[in-house]
Amino acid sequence: QVQLMQSGGGLVQPGGSLRLSCAASGFTFSISDMNWYRQAPGKQRELVATITSGGRENYVDSVKGRFTISRDNVKSTVYLQMNSLKPEDTAVYYCYVARRGFGYWGQGTQVTVSS
Repeated sequence: QVQLMQSGGGLVQPGGSLRLSCAASGFTFSISDMNWYRQAPGKQRELVATITSGGRENYVDSVKGRFTISRDNVKSTVYLQMNSLKPEDTAVYYCYVARRGFGYWGQGTQVTVSS
């Protein structure tokens, strides 16, 4: 079955960096578009970044120039490199994939940006 196992995250000071990883299994990773979402307390979950199977990247405006999504098709892993972090980036981050009409979420990882 489809599994998305996240790692990374934690507490970082403003201006710092973190990298999230999402290891995928149970589907053909290389032909799948992969996504990172986040949900801050009291807010709706929002799409942060997408990387297509062809490697095209898209970002929400608030993270452009600071976050980078990438993928390793050999390791079936998608990454989110987050630089110049701001307090407003504090949220639970989720990786997500849609396959055959179903959506699958990672377990979520907390990112807290605070001094």
